[in-house]
Amino acid sequence: MRPRSGIDPASVWAQRLRQLERRLRYQGFAGRSTNEVLQLYSARGQQQKLQRSSVVTQLHAAIKRLKQDLKSLHSFALELSKDFQRQSKTYLYQVLTAVQEIQLQNEAMQMFQIKAFDLEQSLQEVTERYEKEKQKRRALHNSLVELRGNIRVHCRIRPLLPFDTAAGYSISQDRQRSFSEKVAYAADDETVLVKCSRPGHASVNKTFQFERVYNDSESQDTVFADVAPLLTSLLDGYNVCIMAYGQTGSGKTYTMLGPQLEENLAFSLEDEMELGIIPRASQEVFRLISEKPPGSYWIEVSVVEVYNNEIFDLLAKDSCGKVFGVKRDVVTTREGKSDVPLLTHETVENASEFLHLVNKGLQLRVRHPTLVHAHSSRSHLVVTLTITTIVSEDNFGTSWEEEQTSQRLNKEASCTFPQKMRDSKSTSSSRASSPAQLEAIEKLKQVKTRLQLVDLAGSECVGMSGVTGAALRETSFINRSLSALADVLGAIAEQRSHVPYRNSKLTRLLQDSLGGDAKLLVMLCISPDQKYLTESMQSLGFGTRARQVQRGQVKKKNFPVPSKAK
Repeated sequence: MRPRSGIDPASVWAQRLRQLERRLRYQGFAGRSTNEVLQLYSARGQQQKLQRSSVVTQLHAAIKRLKQDLKSLHSFALELSKDFQRQSKTYLYQVLTAVQEIQLQNEAMQMFQIKAFDLEQSLQEVTERYEKEKQKRRALHNSLVELRGNIRVHCRIRPLLPFDTAAGYSISQDRQRSFSEKVAYAADDETVLVKCSRPGHASVNKTFQFERVYNDSESQDTVFADVAPLLTSLLDGYNVCIMAYGQTGSGKTYTMLGPQLEENLAFSLEDEMELGIIPRASQEVFRLISEKPPGSYWIEVSVVEVYNNEIFDLLAKDSCGKVFGVKRDVVTTREGKSDVPLLTHETVENASEFLHLVNKGLQLRVRHPTLVHAHSSRSHLVVTLTITTIVSEDNFGTSWEEEQTSQRLNKEASCTFPQKMRDSKSTSSSRASSPAQLEAIEKLKQVKTRLQLVDLAGSECVGMSGVTGAALRETSFINRSLSALADVLGAIAEQRSHVPYRNSKLTRLLQDSLGGDAKLLVMLCISPDQKYLTESMQSLGFGTRARQVQRGQVKKKNFPVPSKAK
């Protein structure tokens, strides 16, 4: 290298020599000869060469392994790709197969849906035809009942209640569970099925047929819906009697009245859905009357109880106007009808007034707690609703136009006729303001029809009810009066010449209704519990015998029969 101008070459080489010495001292060569230094440099060069060769060899081996791994990876990737293709084809085939199957299933489902729809339509048509035929059969049966004068019998099975768990018994839990077993069922709406079993004997199923059977889940609405048509007959000129029969605690009072209040033992009017036959019947009667010409009807109500074979007027009042029960007697009139002289009849103008009077009477009704029922009725309750209809004597057998004219005269006359119309015709005539009205009033006639609503006291097994003393005497009278009722129906069914109405005040009071002067419906109430099987069978037997009674066609009161004008 050519030195730069102006720089001393000797100083440059001296500087480089000093640097080399420092390096040698740093590397540990200081103080050594030149040959040693050269040998050391040579050895170190060989060592570095060997190290580089080893590193190259290792790198070569690593590269070789990497190539092998890369080759293996490439082979694995090829295998994986081939396997993926195979699996893809398999899965695609499976998916296509599944899609085809789903399509076939959808087609089959659509076919099933079409068939199900057709079956539903066919079932609906068959059901509608069945219901129509059932209604026709029921209508024909009712017509046959009307012609024969048979007693309609409905049966209601109450649900199991808390006091059914072996009330009045001290028994083991196993036997208690068997006592609380349900044995009475509604097989359909006309059949009661009872499972009768005794220890050591095979179970026997017995069936009982009635006009209507209600299971333990059917409501008060459903029960009354089958009773309501009878009330139309009331305004058509027929007497009607609805009677609840069954053992104590079987639900008679609930069916006839509804739930009772604890404090005064009257029935509650708050829950309309729970109202029984008596309050619903009064509402229906007043609804039917509201559709008639005003002033052509009025209604009176009486409430009596038969307690220990004595009749008590529950609407009678003392001199201060306070209601208290007064003993009355039942007599037979010249026409052979039963009557209770001096019985209190209160005129009512709407259902609220009627129910108010019934509640007053219920507060006087005799009750006594037993082991079976905490509010057991100890008397038979008879609520009578009398409808007086004002008709014209000239209206019998007249033409339709004449009947309409007579109805107009009735409406005019009702303006001057006293509302209760219990005064004599002469008194009423003196209030008339014109000869035409006097003549119209003279031609008016009163026709009375009666609706008797009867809540019978329940038959009792003394061993089960646990009554003693006065309550035991009450039980004796209750069972005897119910036996007398069964005897009367048995005598009528067998068409005996003598019917023992006089064996009980109850049968004497209901003589007209039992003897064929009224359309009679007996509402059997039974418990489904095994414990009450004997009493339930007795009630079902009573209902079966009652259905067999043929009293002849019920007579219609003397209502005008309109005929078409020629």
